[in-house]
Amino acid sequence: MYRSTKASLVCATAVAVTSILVAEPAGAQSAKPEATPLPPVIVEQSAVPAPAKKAKKKSAKTKPAAPATAATSEPAAPAASAASGVAATRSGSLSVPSTAEARAEIEQTPGGVELVPAEAYKASTPSATIKDALDYVPGVFVQPKWGEDSRLSIRGSSLSRNFHLRGVQLFMDGIPINTADGYGDFQEIDPTAYRYIEVYKGANALRYGANSLGGAINFVMPTGYDADAFGARVDMGSFGFHKLAASSGGVAGPVDYFITGTWQEQDGFRDHSWGESGRGAMNVGYRLSENAETRFYVNANWVRQRIPGAVTKKSALTSPETAAAGNIVMDQQRNIDTLRIANKTAIRVTPGTLVEFGAFGVDRHLMHPIFQWLDYEYEDYGGFARITDDSRIAGFKNRFIAGVNLHNGEIDNKQYQNLPGAVKGNLLSSSLDKSANVSAYVENSFYFMPDVAFVAGTQFLHATRDRDARFNSVSGETKFDLWSPKVGLLWDVAREWQVFGNISRSAEAPSFGESVALQKIPFTAIKPQRATTYEIGTRGRTADYTWDLSVYRANIDDELICFTAAGQPNNTCQVGNADKTVHQGVELGFGAALVRGVFAGGAKSDELWLNTAYTFSDFRYDDDVLWGNNELPGAPRHYVRGELIYKHPSGVYVGPNVEWVPEAYFVDSANSFTTQAYAIWGAKIGFDDGGPIAAYIEGRNLSDEAYISSTAIAANVNGIDTALFEPGNGRALYAGVQVRW
Repeated sequence: MYRSTKASLVCATAVAVTSILVAEPAGAQSAKPEATPLPPVIVEQSAVPAPAKKAKKKSAKTKPAAPATAATSEPAAPAASAASGVAATRSGSLSVPSTAEARAEIEQTPGGVELVPAEAYKASTPSATIKDALDYVPGVFVQPKWGEDSRLSIRGSSLSRNFHLRGVQLFMDGIPINTADGYGDFQEIDPTAYRYIEVYKGANALRYGANSLGGAINFVMPTGYDADAFGARVDMGSFGFHKLAASSGGVAGPVDYFITGTWQEQDGFRDHSWGESGRGAMNVGYRLSENAETRFYVNANWVRQRIPGAVTKKSALTSPETAAAGNIVMDQQRNIDTLRIANKTAIRVTPGTLVEFGAFGVDRHLMHPIFQWLDYEYEDYGGFARITDDSRIAGFKNRFIAGVNLHNGEIDNKQYQNLPGAVKGNLLSSSLDKSANVSAYVENSFYFMPDVAFVAGTQFLHATRDRDARFNSVSGETKFDLWSPKVGLLWDVAREWQVFGNISRSAEAPSFGESVALQKIPFTAIKPQRATTYEIGTRGRTADYTWDLSVYRANIDDELICFTAAGQPNNTCQVGNADKTVHQGVELGFGAALVRGVFAGGAKSDELWLNTAYTFSDFRYDDDVLWGNNELPGAPRHYVRGELIYKHPSGVYVGPNVEWVPEAYFVDSANSFTTQAYAIWGAKIGFDDGGPIAAYIEGRNLSDEAYISSTAIAANVNGIDTALFEPGNGRALYAGVQVRW
């Protein structure tokens, strides 16, 4: 069991070693050979194409050229039907699909999913937060707070969570980032480290446990088969931002590896928002045979972050750099040490059948002086097994998936007085919280027509939450048995596009974090949140257009609502269950080549590419006894993100971007007080021709507008300007250079 000092040492050592020995690929990747050719299910192509670079010899695979700018997706044919047997015909690594293979697999889902390739953000942004990576995924709303911390919501999940994360399950290569009770934190995520990111909205995350309204996000590292031999990047910018990253990857006979390390530091836009972090990650694969591979993972994080705190709306808009006075006096912080170890093995049983299984262990120490001095030590462990079978039944294509997940853990939590200067005082409360989760799922896609599949599945979750009070706390235990069935249709209209629809159930067990402070409702009295979601949509990619459209409505029973009354310290959260609520909306991602051949014609012409993401959200109570049909607080009804990028075949790109919230939204369930509408704009210029050097300069909020980027929520502030608001950053400039070979 690693504790604070040891975890810090392990993490710092891992980062130091990787930083010295290796270099980080940032953006375009070199062409590399593969052991077998990619399955003919997809042809990847950048929304803003870049010239291919010469292939480097390594074994026998070739890889498409990487794009050069931050487009959300590559215009190409969507995933082919189940006949392709994507999972069972993986090239390169057998345990980790390539970007093309992962896209083909995820797009066999009859619902809202998205795959974000690293090339969409790594070469043209600082790649410092999840907002950099997920900014153009419709339906995903990221509200920056300070440092790497943000509020994340998918389809209105966890809007009422004023701290950390609930309602979305986060994974690194399928290994949970969230603790066993559902708590999550963004500070362990380094967007620099990943090859691609998979986003599963709502119950479309069945394979990861469809037990939350928000779904799941899986961050996938490169392997030695698709990583550069060496690479490095340096990023610098406003508010004292510095970032150094390095990585290396390769293949030697049956062994492949990828290793990366990142150091990041920033003073922060606001007072008392200084932060520093070191992160290291690696995976090593061993090809046991042509049809079997095992892979080992290690991930370590060392994070130290000051917290500026929420302020009033007036302060946020007139003096955005100012921190909450109490946060400075008490020296409020969030510090984390993490060590994560895992193994995953994949076996191709037959040409159409792939079996995957593995196990993981996580040690996390949270040192969090806020209104109290929170000293939490987490131990999590678990395992998983999954089978994917592509075959024919009576001549009809059929895809069958089944699996089981185990995720258990305990929290040794102690809360002390936080004395001025972040001095740990007397013990105020302590308990040992244990969580156990066993889920099993099955899904079958039967193609009753060559291009139309009927998809049916279900997931069962057995969860327990057991609190053993040791000091000034209350013991108790809860058990949940939750079913999440799903039916849907998936129509491959043409190679370039699909239409889908589904009806799904989701169920979310409460976490211990719902009732840590000022507990008015015992955690044993909190019910699980259940929802029925109806969804239709379409997606597709061609050389000239990309689109991703989902329309959904979720009818929710017992939504977990975090009520924060004015005057409570640090916006602490009192959770209860609403009776009935409704979340409905439209998620639209769209890209188009507006003009080609402006200054350069021919086979590799220049182009002007429009990239947009629009999210409409209508979240409200449904005839609530207290709040009637009021809007749920915490999210804008309209959110627009867009960019217009000119790309020259030489590798130069340039263009403006905008973020627009046209309407203020409420911060309390009484709908008595709002944020403020805003529009901010930026621009970027860069170079990436697919060769060894890439560089960018990016300006953000160039009009230096004071705006509110995030807010906590409350039950009723009675129209009074309360300290619930997090101001957004002022004008900022970032620049970076990346080298790979």
